[in-house]
Amino acid sequence: METSLTIAVPEIHCDHCKSSIEGALQPLEGVREASVDIGARTVTMSFDARKIGRGELVTVIESQGYDVPA
Repeated sequence: METSLTIAVPEIHCDHCKSSIEGALQPLEGVREASVDIGARTVTMSFDARKIGRGELVTVIESQGYDVPA
């Protein structure tokens, strides 16, 4: 089941942030696409919800040093 999710990550501010987050998410099994919008400070992901869930995606973003507001 293909699911799309956009998460606000207020600490995003540069290309390094974009590379770090996208690089951590894209290799995950079930993630079809991960895209960071620096201006909007958001991460948009398309993923197979049968293979990976929101909680796991948030954990990966947080493992890169970014806080994800609840």
